[in-house]
Amino acid sequence: MTLGNVLYIVVCAAPAASGVEDLVLLAQAAGWRVHVIATPLGLRFIDADRLASLTGEPVRSEWRMPGEPKALPPADAAIVAPATFNTINRWATGITDTFAVGVLCELAGFGVPIVAVPLLKDALARHVAFGPNLDALRSMGVRVLFDPSAPPDARMPPWGQILTELDALRAP
Repeated sequence: MTLGNVLYIVVCAAPAASGVEDLVLLAQAAGWRVHVIATPLGLRFIDADRLASLTGEPVRSEWRMPGEPKALPPADAAIVAPATFNTINRWATGITDTFAVGVLCELAGFGVPIVAVPLLKDALARHVAFGPNLDALRSMGVRVLFDPSAPPDARMPPWGQILTELDALRAP
């Protein structure tokens, strides 16, 4: 991987988000320029100041206003982890009511490699909309890492494995 590749890490409101600093550090060690984007509720699970210090960029969670400069360079890849039930369903159906989901919809439209890692309760994983929406994301080329048979506390793979999946997705 060459230095300068831009990786968006999109973080949603789930407990695992509190450990996203580890993913940022791993991605940087692999040569990525990381930009963190959080859902509005996802901000409550992360240390945005610490992540901004690590990346040299503010954590984004809102659209820029007209006349404000673009703050995000084009992404070469993205990771959505943890991805909540809400974000997965809105993204798959194109409901862009948050900056994070709007960015994900655009990235999918541009064909940017994306790895999504849903993390949710069993009851939500069994909801009738969830499975078809995962299939919709897969049909857009998104690599979804979700094993419904895994216990809820073991559904999210380690950060390093998520990066490995992204590398595999990007491989020619």
